[in-house]
Amino acid sequence: MRLTHKPVLCNYYLTYRCNASCSFCDIWEKPSPYVNHNDVVANLLALKELGVKVIDFTGGEPLLHTGLPGFLEAAKARGFITTVTTNGLLYPKRASALQGLVDMLHFSLDAASAERHDKGRGIACFQKVIDSLDLALTLGERPDVLFTFSDENAEEAEVVYQEICRPRGLMLLLNPMFGYNDVGGEAVSVATMMRMERLAAKPLVYLNKGFTELRRNGGNQINNPTCRAGETTVVISPNNELVLPCYHAGLQTYAIEGNLAQLWASATVREERAKAGRLEVCQGCTINCYMQPSMATKVDAYFWKALPSTLKYNWVKGTWKALL
Repeated sequence: MRLTHKPVLCNYYLTYRCNASCSFCDIWEKPSPYVNHNDVVANLLALKELGVKVIDFTGGEPLLHTGLPGFLEAAKARGFITTVTTNGLLYPKRASALQGLVDMLHFSLDAASAERHDKGRGIACFQKVIDSLDLALTLGERPDVLFTFSDENAEEAEVVYQEICRPRGLMLLLNPMFGYNDVGGEAVSVATMMRMERLAAKPLVYLNKGFTELRRNGGNQINNPTCRAGETTVVISPNNELVLPCYHAGLQTYAIEGNLAQLWASATVREERAKAGRLEVCQGCTINCYMQPSMATKVDAYFWKALPSTLKYNWVKGTWKALL
């Protein structure tokens, strides 16, 4: 049973530029413009018309775009839930301008020590994350720690939880590492997944068990796809293009030209959207950001696996009413 046939999420790439060089990501290697304000405002109006509820202003590093506070204000004024994930490097400079505008503010942290975290990120940013978390709390924000786990760093998650999250009352978001286009990796064994599931039973820890179940089942299967990115998620590039079926595959792009709602509903785009999860590149896919909305919009086994963690997180964050 489908709960909705409307898209619920927009991944809005403000730029592909990044001030870090993470070993499990290649986006920072891409040349990129920055989005402009007029395009963002026009697209927000169209996204509201399409039924989108959550705008993830992403990148690259979204805080590189000095217009981010204005984009967030425009999104909040239109009733969207807003989310931003950052490496923390620029947050101390941008914090006051962002205050009160981000419903889900995530700081990426993959280890409990500077040595391990900074090695994976390709730049010294551990202390910036810690400082940013504390600054955000002084400003009345409710930040989260986003921990991307693999077999290599799984033992760090418990330490991050006990030493960084619990004393500050922060949510720890456990995010399994994924690979795409020969980038990153999926070194997440069954033992590691079980370890993370045990940790997720603790207060203020989030792990979508639909993600771990999907991995046990070999990822997306193109003959019976779990991924419904073409229905659930609108992806907009820094070039003001609609990207299909998702950013990570990015096989087709369409210039928006102030016409996003009509473009989304066009016969050509509907045909491309229908291919999501069914393409050769989709076989075995476990990309979390597309599986999350996919698992939330169709009642099946993954829906029930994902539901408890979704309710837990949105209850803690106070965003559950806006999702109804």
